[in-house]
Amino acid sequence: MTSTQDPLGPVSLTEDARNTAASDSGARLRRRLERLIGIAATEGNALVPLLNGDEIFSAMLGSIRSARYTVDMMTFVYWRGDIARQFAEALAERARQGIRVRLLLDGFGSRLIEKEQLRAMEDAGVKVSWFRRPLRLSPFKQNHRCHRKVLVVDEEVAYTGGVGIAEEWCGNARNAREWRDTHVQVRGPAVDGIAAAFAQNWAECHEELFDERDRFIDHRPHGDAVVQVVRGSASFGWQDMQTLMRVMLESAQERFRLTTAYFAPDTFFIELLCATARRGVEVEILLPGPHTDKRVCQLAGQHYYDDLLACGVRIFEYQPTMMHAKVITVDRAAALIGSTNFNRRSLDHDEEVMLAVLDTAFTARLDEHFDQDLQVCVEIMPGRWKGRSFLQRTGETAVLPIRRFL
Repeated sequence: MTSTQDPLGPVSLTEDARNTAASDSGARLRRRLERLIGIAATEGNALVPLLNGDEIFSAMLGSIRSARYTVDMMTFVYWRGDIARQFAEALAERARQGIRVRLLLDGFGSRLIEKEQLRAMEDAGVKVSWFRRPLRLSPFKQNHRCHRKVLVVDEEVAYTGGVGIAEEWCGNARNAREWRDTHVQVRGPAVDGIAAAFAQNWAECHEELFDERDRFIDHRPHGDAVVQVVRGSASFGWQDMQTLMRVMLESAQERFRLTTAYFAPDTFFIELLCATARRGVEVEILLPGPHTDKRVCQLAGQHYYDDLLACGVRIFEYQPTMMHAKVITVDRAAALIGSTNFNRRSLDHDEEVMLAVLDTAFTARLDEHFDQDLQVCVEIMPGRWKGRSFLQRTGETAVLPIRRFL
């Protein structure tokens, strides 16, 4: 009766029912993640998704330049180009002003950094440390890299996601030279979890973990998002990042969307993706297409396309440029965003950080990005894929023995 008096009645009831379902689903997922991973989620967070270098670099540099107390930054990639110079100058300028600035670089991923920029930062007072420089390591440790991307400013605002400090990430994915990526700005209690990801790796590389400029502030609420910060570290056997992915897949009831730069999981996760699709969940995977910086990894993932397509999984390849984002959304209610790819290297070997976010508005924004990306994708169709060339099939098979390192 009520709905007939309200011209938006039926729509409103549908939206209310969907919001209630999303809230219930989010609450169940939160408890699963907290108990199975053992990390409490925090409330009162505000998250802003940042799309591509134009948004990402502007926000990060703005925060650095306005720092008053501390800047902690870690990255896997720090290469060359104008954007690398801008970051070096911003970090050096803050250090000269008496701000405590720490920069942690992966010994392998950042080996191409320009030495002049490195010297300029160190001369200005930036504390630079290297995570596991290859020449100083055993062969075992060389395979375990720090793939985390973290920036924490004044203990109040933090950034994480997929972006590296290099020209490849500049722009807005307008052409093959401008990579597509997603980062996120965080305010609220979850900043502590991101800061802990930095501290964990800094502690391995530097004797001083904190100093008098660390204020250890309490966080006031900034928004409504519930966030769990999950850190993945190199280890033998099952680890938290694998549990995180497994819980998200097994909890999905309507839709599971995955965007990843490097897709080379083991057979367990291939089977789990198939099982999720077979129980009626819409599973969509968005991957790099003709523009990829790791063709070997792409071949390893393409080996499983037949199995995934047969189960009803939909696969899309991004056409304009390299797709480098690492984003998952589940049932329009939850999202994962951070540095972790859906491959053996991220899940088994590397230091990673991922945010599990329970917030319908934030998830909706990421789903909007996914929908926009689909407009410039090619869907892999089962019939056409079965007719791929002998050379393609040979390449897929040839890389299988090394897929655990991809």
